Amino acid sequence: MLKLCVVAIGILSTSAQAIVTRHDVEPAHYLANSKEFAPLATFYFDGAHGTLIEPEWIVTAAHATFCVTPNRYVKVGNQLRKVKNTYVHKQYQPGKSHDIALVELVSAVEDVTPAKRYKQSDELGKTLWFIGIGGTGNGLTGETVNSYDNQQVLRKAHNKVSEVQGPLIKFKFDKEKDALPLEGVSGGGDSGGPAYVRDADAVYLLGVSSRFEGAGIGKYGITEIYTRISFFNTWIDQIMAGEDVAKYSLPKLPTVYLPAGLTQSNLQSICEQINWSSEGDL
Repeated sequence: MLKLCVVAIGILSTSAQAIVTRHDVEPAHYLANSKEFAPLATFYFDGAHGTLIEPEWIVTAAHATFCVTPNRYVKVGNQLRKVKNTYVHKQYQPGKSHDIALVELVSAVEDVTPAKRYKQSDELGKTLWFIGIGGTGNGLTGETVNSYDNQQVLRKAHNKVSEVQGPLIKFKFDKEKDALPLEGVSGGGDSGGPAYVRDADAVYLLGVSSRFEGAGIGKYGITEIYTRISFFNTWIDQIMAGEDVAKYSLPKLPTVYLPAGLTQSNLQSICEQINWSSEGDL
C-alpha cells in the first residue's frame, strides 16, 4: 500500500523527469517487467532507484539517499533488504557533479545477480536503456502523471549517448525521424536509476540518473545527465574495500544538500511516510 504525502511527491520530482516517452509510439511498448533489469533497487514507495553491483552493495545518486540510512529498508528483487551504511561522495556538488553514493546492506543478496560495472571509456554514441517506476508523459506534453499516480508501474526506454564529459554522460530527447524506436528520458521518481546495456552473458551499468538541463521538463530537446560509472570505478572500489572511507566519502547526505522541500525539521516525518517498512509494503 502506498502511503505518501504531497510534499514527498514533490521532493522526488525536483531533480529531473521520470521516464517520458515518444508521443508517436504506443505507451504500452514502454512497459517493462522486473526480469528485464533484476538488479534494480527501489528506495521509496514512489521511486528513487539504485543498482545492485555486488551482493552487499548498491550504487545510486547522492541526492536520492536522503532517507536511506542505517536500519532502513530498500527493495531489491521482491524482498526488502536492511541498510548497514550509506556513503556519499565527498566531492558531491548538487546540480554540478559527483552525484553518486554507495549503499551497503546488512546481508548479501543471494537471489539476484548483480550488474557488472562498465570499465571502458567508449560510452559516446552507445545506445543505453533506462528503467524505473517514476511518472510518465510524452515529449510533447512533458510529464503528466507523477510518480505517485503512476502506482509503481515499471517502464523502460532507450537513448543514445550524445556527450561524454569527465564524470558525466548526457542524452538528448529527440523526436520522430531523429529518435530511436523507444526513445525516452528518465529521472525524478527514477533518480539514481540505471543506464545499462546487456549482452548474452551479463548486464552492464554505465550510468546513474542524476538530473536534466534545458527548458521544458520532459519535453523534446531536453538533455538528461547521468553520473558516469567508468569515471568512478576507483572510488567505488576504495569504498567497498574500506580504504580511506572518511577521506573520500560522507556517511550521509549533508543537510545543506537536501532536495528542495526537505529540511532538517521535516526530514524524519517525510522518511517515515515514504520508506519501506520491515513489515513489507510489497
